[in-house]
Amino acid sequence: MKIEVKIPAVGESITSGVLSIWHKKTGESVQRDELLFTLETDKVSQEVTATDSGVLTTRVSEGDEVKIGQVVGEIDTSAASATTPAPAPAATPPVAVSAPAPLVSTPAPAAPSLLPAVSSGLVEHSEGRETRKKMTPLRRKIAAQLVMAQQTAAILTTFNECDMSAVMALRKELQDDFVKKHGVKLGFMSFFVKAVVDALQAVPSINSRIDGDEIVSNNAYDIGVAVGTDRGLIVPVVRDAERLGFAGIEEAMAGYAAKAREGRIALDDLSGGVFTISNGGVYGSLLSTPILNPPQSGILGMHKIQERPVVVNGQILARPMMYLALSYDHRVVDGKEAVTFLVRVKDCIENPARLLLGA
Repeated sequence: MKIEVKIPAVGESITSGVLSIWHKKTGESVQRDELLFTLETDKVSQEVTATDSGVLTTRVSEGDEVKIGQVVGEIDTSAASATTPAPAPAATPPVAVSAPAPLVSTPAPAAPSLLPAVSSGLVEHSEGRETRKKMTPLRRKIAAQLVMAQQTAAILTTFNECDMSAVMALRKELQDDFVKKHGVKLGFMSFFVKAVVDALQAVPSINSRIDGDEIVSNNAYDIGVAVGTDRGLIVPVVRDAERLGFAGIEEAMAGYAAKAREGRIALDDLSGGVFTISNGGVYGSLLSTPILNPPQSGILGMHKIQERPVVVNGQILARPMMYLALSYDHRVVDGKEAVTFLVRVKDCIENPARLLLGA
């Protein structure tokens, strides 16, 4: 019996994509639930597994554009019993998913060891001194959204810096007990998520967006945390962050990391954020101007922690400092509000007891 291999639906608004990689070739045996091919769309890179065991015949080539529901191959199940089960596949290449908009003008931020680069499978053409490769739907979407974000919002960036000494000392003191109790590490990002929630509550105009001729105020605190890969961006959203403790935030982010490695990230995991945090510091970025993630009105850029001389109580001391950048939509957020917000984040990071006590 021959079973058709079809392009699955991956979202209501997605009608086509590019079959970028066949993980099995014509004539090879496949097992049920074994990785079959990777589909690239303008919103998500989806890895598709076999529905049955048998011998594969492909009907389209890597790099071909395909429609949702299109038959791209078939599996001859009658040959399954005559074939030796394929060995267990190597670690599945993870899925890279993008939010509807790219976030930073510098290289996108990435979480360490989360999503290694994976070849797109698209054909390259070398012509003397240059090489050409067709853009993936995901990359085309990113390019279009970068331009759209710049053209439709009045983006302005304000800067500050914060002393990371208190947070670093607190992490060092609590880390072992935190890991034993919760099974996840206490990272810097959970401090910044809580600081952003605190600042959004203090300056609610940043937790809003423009919709036509209306200003829509968000009553939720769903914070997107940007992570970059060579194939695009993933911005999982930490839901109801105001209700979560540090452990809840770290567990949520660890859960997203696991889902990404296993190819289980869904569009719902990436939608509905009201504010985004982007950490270019993991790449060594000292300072950048983040680009808004429409329709959000604000994005916070974290950067590299670097020891710098600062004046403390009249003395020049070396302190671990981080530059912070807040880009905001000046159509809905005034300069005073933006500065107030960023100073509030700074105060929370420099006095983390406020976050722990909810003060």
